Amino acid sequence: MNQKTDPPKRKWETVEYTDSPELPDVEDLQIVDRMFLPRPDELVFRESETEYITVSLDKETVTFFKSKAKELGASYQTLVRSILKEYVARQSR
Repeated sequence: MNQKTDPPKRKWETVEYTDSPELPDVEDLQIVDRMFLPRPDELVFRESETEYITVSLDKETVTFFKSKAKELGASYQTLVRSILKEYVARQSR
């Protein structure tokens, strides 16, 4: 008969941490004023003036942008606009 035996138990080392950072004194803490943070409407980035145009793109390009937009949870128009804006910024340097 074959009897299964439990593997020997491991002995774990006890680690002592000596270089832990000290907590600050209560007197050193500062209260952050609520006005320190901007209002949510101030966090929304306003785009520059938008001009609407019609652009014809090949089907493969549109499919690519729609696929990437779906992955990122954005609209494909936003991605196209962002890429064109980045292109202009780099060319203007």
